[in-house]
Amino acid sequence: MLDLGRRTDKGEKVKAIDATQGLTQLEEAQRIVLESTPILGLEKISILDALGRVLGEDIVAERDNPPWDNSAMDGFAVRWDDIKQEHAIQKTVTLTVIEDVAAGKMPSKSVGARQAIRIMTGAPLPKGADTVLKVEDTEHTADSVRVFKPEQQGANVRPQGEDVKKGECIIGKGTRIRPGEAGMLAILAKSFIFAYQRPRVAILSTGDELADLDERFSEEKIINSNSYGIAAAVQEAGGIPLLLGIARDTPAALKDKISQGLTADILVLSGGVSMGDYDFTKAVFLELGAAMNFWKLAIRPGQPLAFGKIQGKLAFGLPGNPVSSMVTFEQLVRPAMLKMSGHRSYGRPVVEAVFQEKFSKRTDRRHFLRGVLTREEGVFKVRTTGAQGSGILTSMVKANCLIDIPVEVERVNPGDLVSVQLLSGEAWITHADPAQTSGHPLSCC
Repeated sequence: MLDLGRRTDKGEKVKAIDATQGLTQLEEAQRIVLESTPILGLEKISILDALGRVLGEDIVAERDNPPWDNSAMDGFAVRWDDIKQEHAIQKTVTLTVIEDVAAGKMPSKSVGARQAIRIMTGAPLPKGADTVLKVEDTEHTADSVRVFKPEQQGANVRPQGEDVKKGECIIGKGTRIRPGEAGMLAILAKSFIFAYQRPRVAILSTGDELADLDERFSEEKIINSNSYGIAAAVQEAGGIPLLLGIARDTPAALKDKISQGLTADILVLSGGVSMGDYDFTKAVFLELGAAMNFWKLAIRPGQPLAFGKIQGKLAFGLPGNPVSSMVTFEQLVRPAMLKMSGHRSYGRPVVEAVFQEKFSKRTDRRHFLRGVLTREEGVFKVRTTGAQGSGILTSMVKANCLIDIPVEVERVNPGDLVSVQLLSGEAWITHADPAQTSGHPLSCC
């Protein structure tokens, strides 16, 4: 955890700068939020709906996989003793082919001395055989096969239980389902599983200045972008967004909308948490019986931020500026959602990168700069997206990361190492050469 106090030359810790008084540090806010967040219950879902969900049960194999020894190649199932003995005397071996076994068929005969069975990939290994010869290493007719190349005993055979053994826990409770897990569930005949429920997130924007997408609006209005940006962030985090629309700047309208949102698991409100004449969120939260934990954070963008519980539901009051709402969602709402839905880790992937610009700030806020992470000759480098105002939404459009500048850092110079939070779940990193169209996947993620 970041040590937010400064130290004297003697190593004594001194009080943090007065400008941070009344503000909650982000690490403390994250701790409070996560400690306040319950884990949701389980629901039964199809494996077709399981991608990205968190498993709520241990998956134990009810049979071996493969269920029997089988061939890894198209070829001929033989006894290794036959080809071993014959090769000691002569260069080639001729065996009698007694049966053909296709994939999906069971052999009806056993392999005896100087015999072979033609076998396809995946077909069960016949009794008596212990080795499979590749078809390309033989010369064969319908009734016989000549072997030119010796093989080691057991070659090209997949033994029973090589992948999965009956009784083993193959996928543990708390695992996030990826394509590999989905395939394994199918192998284990698990068409339905128990997974943690997805959090339902009620999203509300506030302000008379806002107009929604389907409204007629005048030049005095601005489009309600926050609801849709937050809804997309909720979906990306695996939740279910419930859009409540816009609450007008009256206590009654705000109370009515917030009350509707309390049917969800999480309420996320944007705007109205500052100290203006028409910022009624604090009063309405308290009127509804909210137990609030904090109202301001020592970060930029995103200082005005409320968090508490209303009637047992998590309630976040995010800033109204679009970039501020997105950045604070990343730092606080997303981790709460991940915990609710059973995940074991709640943060974005983080890497260190070489900063490419000059940046300075006061030592009273932790800054999150929107950035572009690149990789040049194996080294991560990062630059900002340009202007960093909290209303400049293009700074988020251009960004693939957030550059994390700690509270106590006053200045960052070109060449300094900085911590970078990746924003993309797939973690694709832009190549430094603009002519290069393909990204590079980040191997650590």
